[in-house]
Amino acid sequence: MPKHGKKYTETSKKIDKQARYDFNEALELSLASSYAKFDETLDIAVRLGVDPRHADQMIRGTVVLPNGLGKEVKVLVFAKGEKEKEALDAGADFIADEETVEKIKNGWFGFDKAIATPDMMGTVGKLGRVLGPRGLMPNAKTGTVTFEVAKAIDELKAGKIDFRVEKAGIIHAPVGKVSFGVEKLAENVKAFISMIVSLKPASSKGTYLKGITVSTTMGPGVKIDPVHAK
Repeated sequence: MPKHGKKYTETSKKIDKQARYDFNEALELSLASSYAKFDETLDIAVRLGVDPRHADQMIRGTVVLPNGLGKEVKVLVFAKGEKEKEALDAGADFIADEETVEKIKNGWFGFDKAIATPDMMGTVGKLGRVLGPRGLMPNAKTGTVTFEVAKAIDELKAGKIDFRVEKAGIIHAPVGKVSFGVEKLAENVKAFISMIVSLKPASSKGTYLKGITVSTTMGPGVKIDPVHAK
C-alpha cells in the first residue's frame, strides 16, 4: 500500500472511512482536511449503476457550474472569417491559425479547452492524435463543435465542465476550489449530480447513484450518502 505523509495521516483521523455523511457535513469535513499551502481543488467521484460497455449506458454530458471552477480557463478556437472575429470579441485566448496548428503538432498546449466551428473539423482532425489523449479534442456532444462560438466561449469561461463515465462505472470531475466555502461548493456539487441524475438511462436497473466521494487535491476522500445528494 502507498505510504501517506504525516499531514495526510493526521487529517484522515477526522474521517470515518466506513461512514456515509450527509451533504453539508461531508463538504465541511473535506474542507477541514485541506492542508496544502495552495488553494486546493475539490474533486468528486460518482459511482453509477451502469455498464459502460453498453452504448445506451455510456453516460456523458456537460454542466455549467453555478459558481465556476475558480480558475482562468484559456480557450483556443478553430474558426475563420466572421466566426474568428466573433471568437476574439467573446474573449477567446487563441485563434488556431497555421502557425498555432504547427505549434500544437510540436507539443504546445497552452490552453485548457478547444472549440471548433464545423467547417474547421478537417483541420482539427489532423490534430486528433495529440488533442484526443489530452481531452482537448472539440466534440459536438460537449458543445465544443458549434457555430455558436460566443456562447461556447462564455460557458467555458463561466465554468462549464464535461464528464464521461469510465469503464468501472465512475465519473470524476472537479467542482471548485476550497476557498469557495461549503455553500458555493454545495451549489456546484448539486448542479453536477442533478445533471447526472437527469441522464439516467432507462436500461439502468436497480440503484443508479451507488456511491459519491469528495476529496480535496491532497486530502482523503469523504463519502456522501447518495440519499442526501439528490
